[in-house]
Amino acid sequence: MKPIGKVLCAAGLLAGLLAFFWREPFNPESLVGARVLLTGASAGIGEQMAYHYARFGAEMVLTARREAVLQKVMEKCLTLGAKKVFLIPADMSSPSEPQKVVQFAVQKLGGLDYLVLNHIGANRFQMWAGDVEFTRWLMQVNFFSYVALATAALPTLEKNNGSLVVVSSVAGKIATPFTTSYSATKFALDGFFSSLRHELIMQGKNVSVTLCILGLVDTDTAMESVRGKVHLTASPAPEAALAIILGGATRLQEVFYPWWLQQVFYLWVLAPSNQVLQSYYNYSSP
Repeated sequence: MKPIGKVLCAAGLLAGLLAFFWREPFNPESLVGARVLLTGASAGIGEQMAYHYARFGAEMVLTARREAVLQKVMEKCLTLGAKKVFLIPADMSSPSEPQKVVQFAVQKLGGLDYLVLNHIGANRFQMWAGDVEFTRWLMQVNFFSYVALATAALPTLEKNNGSLVVVSSVAGKIATPFTTSYSATKFALDGFFSSLRHELIMQGKNVSVTLCILGLVDTDTAMESVRGKVHLTASPAPEAALAIILGGATRLQEVFYPWWLQQVFYLWVLAPSNQVLQSYYNYSSP
């Protein structure tokens, strides 16, 4: 790396560390009675977020495809301290579902303080094989439904000075092999919601947009996708879920989890992508 690149890289690393340690302190009381619509709540990170919100005393509407599994999550949330919990099964591959889900949540909770977009379509961790129809389906689930949910919820979020929390991936910041369609949906999320954040600020609307960039997390779906293909240390889902919640509650613009992913991103911006990918794999290996 050239001298100027090293200086810029050091400055980027310092800025990341300052942002991490000097961020707004979290007040647990802010989530007591907070009205939350959480998608993808039946398993993985979404399930763990539901349990954390319950412990903080939030009111929730949970949605995912599998009603029976959602029912179990809802019951556990009530034992953990959630004020209210409702569920609505929905398949986000259907364009009509987002509007229905938001209307249900507003009706049941009387409005929304948080919209947490977390659901995800199945990822094929493999080389591009030309399946355009799968890419179109995945874009509907991972991107267009996010846009539709956010659009439907913005009026109530604006009224309540609420927060949009968007769960994304490092694959939406750094192009990686085996993730062509998945990565496309995540880059789309970054572009849309980062632009939306600017527009909300320009219009003087007090709605925060938090984009959460995650590395490999030890959910069943993620581990099944990468088994035998990459050897990375996965982060625990409960910790990832809590990082997302804290980032949304403190109205951060971006949350990187694990935290060092932010430094990997800075390196990727400044150095050839193959070198950065190699450092990522080396850094993450056991």
